[in-house]
Amino acid sequence: MPKNTSKPWNGDMIKMDIRVRKIYEALFALEDLRELFRQALPAGLDEHEEAQFSSEIARLETIVQELKEGKGNPIKHIGAGLELRTREEEFININPIQAGGRLTPEARKALIAYGDGYSVCDQCLVGRLDKIRKPPVEEFHAELADFVGMDEVRVVPGARRGFQAVTASLIEKGDLVIVSDLAHYTEFLAVEIAGGVIKEVPSGSNHIVTGDAVAETIERAKEETGKLPKLVMIEHVDYSFGNVHDVEGVGKVAKDYDIPFLYNGAYAVGMMPVNGKNIGADFVVGSGHKGMASVAPSGILATTDEWAPKVFRSSQIVGDVTGRRFENKEPAMLGCTLMGGTVLSMMASFPHVKERVKRWDAEVKKSNYFVREFLRIEGNKISSECPRKHTLSKVDTRDSFDRIAKTHKRRGYFLSDELKRKGIVGEFAGSTRVWKLNTYGLSWDRIKYLSETFIEIAGKYELPVKRK
Repeated sequence: MPKNTSKPWNGDMIKMDIRVRKIYEALFALEDLRELFRQALPAGLDEHEEAQFSSEIARLETIVQELKEGKGNPIKHIGAGLELRTREEEFININPIQAGGRLTPEARKALIAYGDGYSVCDQCLVGRLDKIRKPPVEEFHAELADFVGMDEVRVVPGARRGFQAVTASLIEKGDLVIVSDLAHYTEFLAVEIAGGVIKEVPSGSNHIVTGDAVAETIERAKEETGKLPKLVMIEHVDYSFGNVHDVEGVGKVAKDYDIPFLYNGAYAVGMMPVNGKNIGADFVVGSGHKGMASVAPSGILATTDEWAPKVFRSSQIVGDVTGRRFENKEPAMLGCTLMGGTVLSMMASFPHVKERVKRWDAEVKKSNYFVREFLRIEGNKISSECPRKHTLSKVDTRDSFDRIAKTHKRRGYFLSDELKRKGIVGEFAGSTRVWKLNTYGLSWDRIKYLSETFIEIAGKYELPVKRK
């Protein structure tokens, strides 16, 4: 096997390993072979197709030999003008929204096998996605509900569609909905579509939403309007700071006021342990592509036996000419939701996801290690709560890297250039003021490499670095 061509810590640009590109090229060659059988008659390949098969095998053998030797020309495109995406193989990716959505090998294999649009519908007997038994989609739904500590669950096209299903079922025009001042924009849109009115909970100077703050907002809304809100929607972890909020306190307050509570677990479900009933949630929303190692768009909406009949209600509409009815469909889901590769990727990753949430403390430990090292660079600050309780962090480098950007010919892009030179991507390109990163899923070796890289860049530009 050829030696790793990377040369860490000499200040030079990391040389990418051509074998990554050759693996992709081999995979694509196998797909071309697969296509021969997808076009052939069931009886097998004809003479012309056999010749094509032999030609493709010879091409594959050449690619494999180049892969073994680490030689050849690296491919850059898939076809149709699409560039090859190799950031997860050739780089350390610290993009704040991508860390929890990296596919497992099992999910990538499922995508190959079930990528066709309606692939899970081959043996659909009742016209309901959550009732399909082969592949075991129905069984997966039961396991998923137990995983988040709720009674019933549906898979949905992203967390936002979970918000929308709940607001469409509970909110009428003019109804009040409590969200935080750190709420994701999709929570706002879900309320807007339903005709509701937003009342925001202030997170205060420390950017933490508490149960007491929610209670105060409810009382203020009641005093101003004479009525109680119809729904409380609060995130466990916000997308701006990555702070962990007092969702148990929120759940208790919501119960005291008899207001249903939607727990937004977009940055929690699939990454950290979540039990909706213990939290006091009536609804749990999660994101497959943010936290469950799944293809986008995917997510979950879970609820209790109390609310399932309302949110997962059956269609009652009747055609006036045909008399057609669709009682096996659920209006809030618009019928079936995730087909093909999306739901199968979530299912394939699920055994790994169930295990990884047990290691959440280790992920937080790595996050705090990086933060401590990052703060050794004088002028660096962490805008998120410290010590960290999550892997998504907002950093402030206005007094460090941004000072360099003010006079550098590449301005803020100098930092992106330096990081990419060392094989690190995912920071907001050109940002040297306030930006975000996510260390979730990185090994200790990668965490240490990431930390040392920032310190090395600081040293290169003569930014003071505190000793350990």
